[in-house]
Amino acid sequence: MMTKDKRHHWLGLFACMAMAACSPTSGLTDLPPAPSSEYALGAGDELRISVYGLDGLANNYVITDAGVVSLPFIGDVAASNKTADQIKQSIAQALVAKQIVNNPIVNVQVNQYRPFFIIGEVKKPGEYPFRPGTSVLTAIAMAGGYTFRANTSKFSITRRNGNGNITAAATEKAYVQPGDTIRVYESWF
Repeated sequence: MMTKDKRHHWLGLFACMAMAACSPTSGLTDLPPAPSSEYALGAGDELRISVYGLDGLANNYVITDAGVVSLPFIGDVAASNKTADQIKQSIAQALVAKQIVNNPIVNVQVNQYRPFFIIGEVKKPGEYPFRPGTSVLTAIAMAGGYTFRANTSKFSITRRNGNGNITAAATEKAYVQPGDTIRVYESWF
Protein backbone atom coordinates (compact mmCIF):
# COMPACT_ATOMS: atom_id res chain seq x y z
CA MET A 1 0.00 0.00 0.00
CA MET A 2 1.30 3.49 -0.92
CA THR A 3 1.89 6.11 1.68
CA LYS A 4 0.36 9.55 1.36
CA ASP A 5 3.77 11.08 0.48
CA LYS A 6 4.34 8.60 -2.36
CA ARG A 7 0.88 9.27 -3.77
CA HIS A 8 1.57 13.02 -3.75
CA HIS A 9 4.91 12.41 -5.45
CA TRP A 10 3.34 10.32 -8.23
CA LEU A 11 0.43 12.75 -8.60
CA GLY A 12 2.89 15.65 -8.96
CA LEU A 13 4.96 13.74 -11.50
CA PHE A 14 1.84 12.88 -13.52
CA ALA A 15 0.70 16.54 -13.43
CA CYS A 16 4.10 17.73 -14.71
CA MET A 17 4.05 15.20 -17.55
CA ALA A 18 0.52 16.21 -18.53
CA MET A 19 1.49 19.90 -18.61
CA ALA A 20 4.61 19.17 -20.66
CA ALA A 21 2.49 17.34 -23.22
CA CYS A 22 0.33 20.46 -23.56
CA SER A 23 3.30 22.77 -24.06
CA PRO A 24 3.01 25.20 -26.98
CA THR A 25 5.82 23.57 -28.97
CA SER A 26 4.69 19.98 -28.57
CA GLY A 27 3.78 18.47 -31.89
CA LEU A 28 6.05 20.81 -33.87
CA THR A 29 8.60 19.25 -36.16
CA ASP A 30 12.27 20.15 -36.06
CA LEU A 31 13.22 23.05 -38.30
CA PRO A 32 15.02 21.79 -41.37
CA PRO A 33 18.67 22.83 -41.53
CA ALA A 34 19.51 25.92 -43.50
CA PRO A 35 20.09 24.96 -47.10
CA SER A 36 23.72 24.60 -48.11
CA SER A 37 23.10 26.32 -51.43
CA GLU A 38 22.79 30.06 -51.88
CA TYR A 39 20.04 32.11 -50.34
CA ALA A 40 16.67 32.01 -52.17
CA LEU A 41 15.51 35.58 -52.70
CA GLY A 42 11.99 36.81 -52.02
CA ALA A 43 9.70 39.83 -51.93
CA GLY A 44 11.30 42.71 -50.05
CA ASP A 45 14.93 41.79 -50.76
CA GLU A 46 16.89 44.64 -52.33
CA LEU A 47 19.38 43.83 -55.09
CA ARG A 48 22.25 45.85 -56.51
CA ILE A 49 22.28 45.09 -60.25
CA SER A 50 24.81 46.35 -62.77
CA VAL A 51 25.80 45.44 -66.32
CA TYR A 52 29.22 46.35 -67.66
CA GLY A 53 28.79 49.06 -70.29
CA LEU A 54 25.13 49.79 -69.44
CA ASP A 55 25.23 52.52 -66.82
CA GLY A 56 21.48 53.09 -67.17
CA LEU A 57 20.83 49.68 -65.64
CA ALA A 58 23.07 50.07 -62.58
CA ASN A 59 20.80 50.62 -59.60
CA ASN A 60 19.19 49.12 -56.52
CA TYR A 61 16.01 47.12 -57.19
CA VAL A 62 13.52 45.69 -54.69
CA ILE A 63 11.80 42.40 -55.44
CA THR A 64 8.08 43.14 -55.59
CA ASP A 65 5.27 41.18 -53.94
CA ALA A 66 4.72 39.63 -57.39
CA GLY A 67 8.27 38.20 -57.14
CA VAL A 68 9.87 40.25 -59.92
CA VAL A 69 12.38 43.06 -60.40
CA SER A 70 11.50 45.62 -63.06
CA LEU A 71 14.54 46.66 -65.08
CA PRO A 72 14.98 49.31 -67.76
CA PHE A 73 15.43 47.94 -71.29
CA ILE A 74 14.20 44.41 -70.46
CA GLY A 75 11.15 44.74 -68.17
CA ASP A 76 10.19 42.30 -65.42
CA VAL A 77 12.56 39.49 -64.44
CA ALA A 78 11.33 36.68 -62.16
CA ALA A 79 13.32 36.77 -58.92
CA SER A 80 11.35 35.08 -56.14
CA ASN A 81 12.80 31.74 -54.95
CA LYS A 82 15.89 32.23 -57.14
CA THR A 83 19.49 32.80 -56.16
CA ALA A 84 21.44 35.89 -57.16
CA ASP A 85 23.34 33.77 -59.72
CA GLN A 86 20.10 32.54 -61.29
CA ILE A 87 18.83 36.12 -61.60
CA LYS A 88 22.16 37.14 -63.12
CA GLN A 89 21.75 34.43 -65.78
CA SER A 90 18.13 35.47 -66.48
CA ILE A 91 19.18 39.11 -66.97
CA ALA A 92 22.05 38.11 -69.26
CA GLN A 93 19.73 35.92 -71.36
CA ALA A 94 17.16 38.73 -71.64
CA LEU A 95 19.82 41.24 -72.73
CA VAL A 96 21.03 38.86 -75.45
CA ALA A 97 17.48 37.96 -76.55
CA LYS A 98 16.59 41.65 -76.93
CA GLN A 99 19.87 42.22 -78.79
CA ILE A 100 20.99 44.89 -76.33
CA VAL A 101 24.36 43.29 -75.48
CA ASN A 102 26.04 40.25 -77.07
CA ASN A 103 28.15 39.04 -74.15
CA PRO A 104 26.81 40.83 -71.06
CA ILE A 105 28.78 40.91 -67.84
CA VAL A 106 26.07 41.08 -65.18
CA ASN A 107 26.59 41.58 -61.46
CA VAL A 108 23.79 40.87 -58.94
CA GLN A 109 24.36 41.30 -55.21
CA VAL A 110 21.98 41.28 -52.26
CA ASN A 111 22.09 44.85 -51.00
CA GLN A 112 19.58 44.42 -48.17
CA TYR A 113 17.74 41.32 -46.98
CA ARG A 114 14.04 41.32 -46.14
CA PRO A 115 13.40 41.66 -42.39
CA PHE A 116 12.52 38.97 -39.87
CA PHE A 117 9.84 39.27 -37.19
CA ILE A 118 9.76 38.39 -33.51
CA ILE A 119 6.55 38.02 -31.52
CA GLY A 120 5.48 36.77 -28.12
CA GLU A 121 7.19 37.31 -24.82
CA VAL A 122 9.89 39.83 -25.76
CA LYS A 123 10.01 43.46 -24.65
CA LYS A 124 9.85 44.96 -28.16
CA PRO A 125 8.12 42.59 -30.59
CA GLY A 126 8.18 43.64 -34.22
CA GLU A 127 10.15 43.74 -37.45
CA TYR A 128 13.97 43.73 -37.41
CA PRO A 129 16.62 43.97 -40.13
CA PHE A 130 18.25 40.66 -41.02
CA ARG A 131 22.01 40.22 -40.88
CA PRO A 132 23.67 36.94 -41.90
CA GLY A 133 24.59 34.86 -38.86
CA THR A 134 21.72 36.12 -36.68
CA SER A 135 20.66 33.49 -34.14
CA VAL A 136 17.38 33.28 -32.20
CA LEU A 137 19.22 34.54 -29.09
CA THR A 138 20.62 37.52 -31.02
CA ALA A 139 17.12 38.27 -32.34
CA ILE A 140 15.73 38.18 -28.79
CA ALA A 141 18.44 40.62 -27.69
CA MET A 142 17.56 42.93 -30.60
CA ALA A 143 13.95 42.83 -29.36
CA GLY A 144 14.97 44.04 -25.89
CA GLY A 145 15.23 40.64 -24.22
CA TYR A 146 12.63 38.46 -22.54
CA THR A 147 9.58 39.68 -20.63
CA PHE A 148 9.13 38.36 -17.10
CA ARG A 149 6.51 35.92 -18.43
CA ALA A 150 8.76 34.38 -21.09
CA ASN A 151 9.60 30.70 -21.25
CA THR A 152 13.30 31.07 -21.98
CA SER A 153 13.58 27.62 -23.54
CA LYS A 154 10.48 27.41 -25.82
CA PHE A 155 10.66 29.03 -29.24
CA SER A 156 9.32 28.36 -32.68
CA ILE A 157 10.22 29.69 -36.10
CA THR A 158 7.76 30.02 -38.95
CA ARG A 159 9.64 29.95 -42.23
CA ARG A 160 8.46 30.18 -45.81
CA ASN A 161 9.46 27.25 -47.96
CA GLY A 162 8.64 26.59 -51.59
CA ASN A 163 5.06 25.50 -50.95
CA GLY A 164 3.99 27.67 -48.02
CA ASN A 165 5.00 28.08 -44.40
CA ILE A 166 6.47 25.59 -41.95
CA THR A 167 6.45 26.15 -38.18
CA ALA A 168 9.00 24.25 -36.14
CA ALA A 169 10.54 24.17 -32.69
CA ALA A 170 13.82 26.06 -32.37
CA THR A 171 16.63 26.63 -29.89
CA GLU A 172 18.46 29.84 -29.00
CA LYS A 173 21.31 28.72 -31.27
CA ALA A 174 19.12 28.25 -34.38
CA TYR A 175 19.93 30.61 -37.23
CA VAL A 176 17.32 33.06 -38.44
CA GLN A 177 16.65 33.55 -42.15
CA PRO A 178 15.13 36.60 -43.86
CA GLY A 179 11.34 36.59 -43.58
CA ASP A 180 11.28 34.26 -40.54
CA THR A 181 8.82 34.84 -37.69
CA ILE A 182 10.23 33.87 -34.29
CA ARG A 183 7.81 33.24 -31.43
CA VAL A 184 8.86 33.28 -27.77
CA TYR A 185 6.27 31.41 -25.70
CA GLU A 186 4.82 32.31 -22.32
CA SER A 187 5.89 30.37 -19.25
CA TRP A 188 3.19 28.73 -17.18
CA PHE A 189 5.14 29.08 -13.92
